[in-house]
Amino acid sequence: MAEPTCAKKSPYIVSLEPGDYYWCACGRSKNQPFCDGSHKDTEFTPVKFTVTSKAPHALCGCKHTGDRPYCDGTHNSL
Repeated sequence: MAEPTCAKKSPYIVSLEPGDYYWCACGRSKNQPFCDGSHKDTEFTPVKFTVTSKAPHALCGCKHTGDRPYCDGTHNSL
């Protein structure tokens, strides 16, 4: 399996409204941390997640988290 591209070695802190979102899993999106379709020629697929109330979220930037799409600190060991 191919390794995702590390977009950045820290989380993206984003304030999100309730709704569905797609987190970029490949690391190629120009709209980080969200998918823009750049994965089309890869084996990666975006991760859909649902926000139920307005709040800040720490979304993984390194793309290696074990808690997709949320940051779990894995970037500290890359």
